[in-house]
Amino acid sequence: MTPDVDPDSSDGTDADAPEFEPDPERVAALRDVADDVRGETSESKQLANILYRTSDLYDPDEETTPEEIVRNVKFILEVTERGGLDR
Repeated sequence: MTPDVDPDSSDGTDADAPEFEPDPERVAALRDVADDVRGETSESKQLANILYRTSDLYDPDEETTPEEIVRNVKFILEVTERGGLDR
């Protein structure tokens, strides 16, 4: 038995895991904020990219998981730390 899996759950998934149902209003709100904060600085671009990726959780046309978003955000931060993709 896996410690993080609810044994009473019919599909064997973690019963405490948050659900990310499609929510077009939330997608629009997160992307509006991302557009508002996007600026010329690398920090504002990073934040906008992170917000946009987070909005994908609620976009019915996107298939992503929180784990994939965390990996993507780490990549965004690492690329910025290195000075860009060209380095």
